[in-house]
Amino acid sequence: MDNFLVLLALGLGAGVFSGLFGIGGGIVIVPALTLLLAFDTKTAVATSLAALLLPVGIFAVLEYRRKGLLDIRASAWVAFGLVLTTIIGAEITLALPAALFKQAYGVFVIIMGLRFLGVFNRGKPAAPIRDDADTSGTPWWGLFALGLAAGVLSGMFGIGGGIVIVPALVGFFGFPHKRAVGSSLGALLLPVGLLGVLRYAAAGTLDVLDAAPVAIGLAVGALGGARIAIGLSAAHMKRFMARFSSWSGSGS
Repeated sequence: MDNFLVLLALGLGAGVFSGLFGIGGGIVIVPALTLLLAFDTKTAVATSLAALLLPVGIFAVLEYRRKGLLDIRASAWVAFGLVLTTIIGAEITLALPAALFKQAYGVFVIIMGLRFLGVFNRGKPAAPIRDDADTSGTPWWGLFALGLAAGVLSGMFGIGGGIVIVPALVGFFGFPHKRAVGSSLGALLLPVGLLGVLRYAAAGTLDVLDAAPVAIGLAVGALGGARIAIGLSAAHMKRFMARFSSWSGSGS
């Protein structure tokens, strides 16, 4: 019961970040499982990916759609790519020695944090993107390719993929930040990590009973996160995400 409550609270916290930043929540769940409950990193990744199978962000997505901040076409193409490649990421993770994988995970989330901080764009001021910018002409093949790349990282690190999807939609395809968040969450509604989860289950690194309370917490927390995000400026959202990503990576 103690673990159940911890897992439920963890899902709730991760759900808030999910709704805020358009991520699945794995960047919160994986390090928390390793630090708080002493999960080994691969088991934490498998548990996180399984918790994200259910449409835990449905309430948050509906909130973004109500505000006109969801591009359904973009979500669909990204989701299609995600579905196809999570199993590749899972295979890579299972093939890596545990110590090496733990280091790789830490490096990954620190790089993502630096990316959100704009470290790689210093000296290149970005043109402001209007909140009502038209994204309907975004090429399908670019969105599909983004989903393929995010799917590999999702399967490897137990993330939904939003930490890659959101900055790519903003930086490469000119999405307003809040619409990128809403569209990323929309892509993650489908069970995009199913093949990866099945692979982890076959390898014996997954306990579904641990994933269930996390999923319940995610569903509730994501709605709260979405409502907070809609009231924040894009600059504040990016700054908060960058700081958390860097902290998460250093703690992995």
